[in-house]
Amino acid sequence: MILQPIVDLVSLCAKKGIRHAILSPGSRCAPITLAFARHPEIHTKTISDERSAAFIALGMAQQLGQPVALVCTSGSAAYNYAPAVAEAYFQQIPLLILTADRPPEWIDQWDGQTIRQTEIYGKHVKGFFQFPDEFGHADKVWHANRIVNEAINLAADFPEGPVHINIPLREPFYPEKEERFDFDKDLQVINQLKGKPTLSADQKKVIEQDLLRFRKILIVPGQQFPDVALRQILDQIAANHQAVVVTDSISNLQSSHTICLHDHYIGNSELRNSLRPDLIISFGKSIISKGLKLFLRSSEAAHWHIQPAGYAPDTYQHLEKTISCDALDFLQLIGQTVESNLDFAKHWTSLEEKVRKHLPATIYRAEFGEYKALQTALAKIPAASKIHVANSMAVRYLNFLGRINPEVYCNRGTSGIDGSSSTAVGCAFVSDGFVTLITGDMAFFYDRNAYWHSYPIPNLRIILLNNHAGGIFRLIDGPARQPELEEYFETKQPLSAKSLAAEFGFGYHAAADQQSLESGLDNFYEKSERPKILEILSESPKNAEVLKWVKAQIATVLK
Repeated sequence: MILQPIVDLVSLCAKKGIRHAILSPGSRCAPITLAFARHPEIHTKTISDERSAAFIALGMAQQLGQPVALVCTSGSAAYNYAPAVAEAYFQQIPLLILTADRPPEWIDQWDGQTIRQTEIYGKHVKGFFQFPDEFGHADKVWHANRIVNEAINLAADFPEGPVHINIPLREPFYPEKEERFDFDKDLQVINQLKGKPTLSADQKKVIEQDLLRFRKILIVPGQQFPDVALRQILDQIAANHQAVVVTDSISNLQSSHTICLHDHYIGNSELRNSLRPDLIISFGKSIISKGLKLFLRSSEAAHWHIQPAGYAPDTYQHLEKTISCDALDFLQLIGQTVESNLDFAKHWTSLEEKVRKHLPATIYRAEFGEYKALQTALAKIPAASKIHVANSMAVRYLNFLGRINPEVYCNRGTSGIDGSSSTAVGCAFVSDGFVTLITGDMAFFYDRNAYWHSYPIPNLRIILLNNHAGGIFRLIDGPARQPELEEYFETKQPLSAKSLAAEFGFGYHAAADQQSLESGLDNFYEKSERPKILEILSESPKNAEVLKWVKAQIATVLK
């Protein structure tokens, strides 16, 4: 039997601009799955592992800038979406989550594949909606229509994020042979008009007057999607020394004039006083550098956070005001009015120039390992490639190296390792050019189901740093001093990606020294019919020693 309100749900998705749906197999979700699969305007893919499916949808929505639909059956399948739902919530990425459910009378009755799905994602979704469980009255149909409109509008409204519709379904689920799906029904579409908030003339005067209090201004953008206009205005502000602009690799706003190598000197107690700001201006989401966070928390500087709407976190513990406007509008005002202390700016830029001058040669002199290998590999990644980077050491190495790349993505909403590969696969699904995943072995093997599907991803390139352990724990003082380090923190593992590459038909090259690495990079970015893996093999203790040695060498240069 065809349930027309379910068909209408999918029709409304298409009418409101949703073009992609990721489906996971199941019987209870069959009415939703078939409606999406048969709609002529929606592209569907089926991913068996719901955890991977949700991260793949996240990676797609991240690139598309519009909601991607997720469909799964009832029971624990819905729970497997949870890590990606939380990540999407904190990264502000729009997802429309559609979970099939048992009818309400069968909850808590020991029926198969039945759990309590109402508000299952708690406070990690922007909104939860319970779809009607029957449509005998016209108001029920009207209510279902309204729910879908509201849910999609909410997912796409600032700040964007995941929205959940739970859909109770009764048997029979499957259409009869002669039944046809009606996607041409005239449906009420509720649209919303959105505009970017701008500062009024009076507000600008107040801000201009308030800015006169400050002479040492530090602009710290957090994680956000690439924005050419923002990059240009920040480059201009930094070049004119109107403010110091500190950019992590995930800000996607780095330039030759911004501070990118701060991790190498921000923790130096002898240099801190000359680097302290009296005003911190932030926008975007989180930053990577723990050292920078601790420095800013200890600075006692005032903190202004810029964003169009929503809650504002007090990351640096000195939040003085939030300004509700578009970041570009505010930065244009900064560019027109601010004159910062020149000595303050020069302290930052002189340290940056010293590190920029000596770091490449220092790493070149180091023994072979992850740090040196990644520096070599980054030089070979095409400028147009989107870079997805896993959490833990991979993203920190990237930040240490100060790579200036137009597009860097990392799941820093929750900072977990569980969906890095799947997110990169989702990006590759909707990208024409190369997508490069830089990942550690723990993240890679944890998310191996990212590749368990039948869809081609020839544009994906995987740089795998395999030290057979969770190497970051050797760099954290607490676990590094414990006798249980190797068994309970590093979690040693003997795996290689060679078997996975053979299983899925990927190109594969292993590198255990500089010569084999350079050999593997020679044709790594040549076009191919399948993805390619470059596995860089090293030892966790040696990597920790190299990193400490490089830090010591740079510290000597800065004295």
